[in-house]
Amino acid sequence: MLDTSRLRDLAINESGFAFDPTTGHTYNLNVTGLFILHALKDGTELERIVAGLSETFDTDPESDLTRDVGEFARQLREQGLLR
Repeated sequence: MLDTSRLRDLAINESGFAFDPTTGHTYNLNVTGLFILHALKDGTELERIVAGLSETFDTDPESDLTRDVGEFARQLREQGLLR
């Protein structure tokens, strides 16, 4: 299970702007990144996020979607937002 406790501190608006009050960093997210971040904050596992993206955006989960969600999670880890 992922540790998403740091994600709960993020201030996120629906246009995709995210602010980390701990570090002062800001992030701009596209609609997919926003979907993933909200799902992670809700405690959704990566596999379920891929399925949700596939359903929402009518894409094949076997496409690059699984890799892209994993890459997004890796970037969150690098920023210290996900463990």
